[in-house]
Amino acid sequence: MNRVTYRDLTTLEEFATVVELERRIWGTGYEDVVPVPILAITVMRGGILIGAFAGDSMIGFVYGLAAIKRLKPTHWSHMLGVVDEFRSEGVGVELKRLQRERTIAMGLDLIEWTYDPMQAMNAHLNFAKLGVVVEEYEVNVYGVSNSPLHGGNPTDRFVCEWQIKDPRVEQRIAGGAPLASVLTVEPVLRTKGAGEWLEPTAPDLSVEARRISVEIPTGFTGMLAQAPELALAWRMATRNVFTAYFARGYRAVEFFLDRPARKGAYLLIRN
Repeated sequence: MNRVTYRDLTTLEEFATVVELERRIWGTGYEDVVPVPILAITVMRGGILIGAFAGDSMIGFVYGLAAIKRLKPTHWSHMLGVVDEFRSEGVGVELKRLQRERTIAMGLDLIEWTYDPMQAMNAHLNFAKLGVVVEEYEVNVYGVSNSPLHGGNPTDRFVCEWQIKDPRVEQRIAGGAPLASVLTVEPVLRTKGAGEWLEPTAPDLSVEARRISVEIPTGFTGMLAQAPELALAWRMATRNVFTAYFARGYRAVEFFLDRPARKGAYLLIRN
């Protein structure tokens, strides 16, 4: 692999390359791209757009824009994309680290973004590598997507809160390990089965323990394409669990990935 370099993107030509990369990463037929004029004007007024390059080829980017939350300026990270060949090279983590640096230089302390809670590898990145917390679940926030990555499944999303000056975040960015798996935790949704695709158990919405766990399978993108009915069952089961427990004051603070078992588990706590 070529050594990857990073730089802020500022020209119309670079913005056009980002649009091409959006279509490449999110799949043929994807039409919900951020176009050049929006990239240009948001970068002009507080947006952050950083590209990752292998030689002269752009192989990833992170894009965010100025935002307001509860009357306070924040940063909203709208897109992070890396081509398949470089997804195991740490490019995503480095792009987020650079985005954090730029945001701190602006005098801000919060970055937020959405991601699909059924995507286990994204969960691993966000919780284990970056140190986010989540207490907000949005139902079908983007409507029906035509991206092959979404497979017509409702676009339910977690809203990540990345408190970029928090010591816990600094620890994760520096490579610190997440919490060890907690023994005194009550499972409210588990995986079951031994076939190609793991199935959800019936959710338990009655647990009152301080710590609960929610299991999901790995490989959800493949499930969307090859077992869409099961993917929808997982969407509905996890939607019921997260909306119910977030409404009762729980928040997601960790994700434990178990690659051999083809699953992962969210840890939710209530203070």
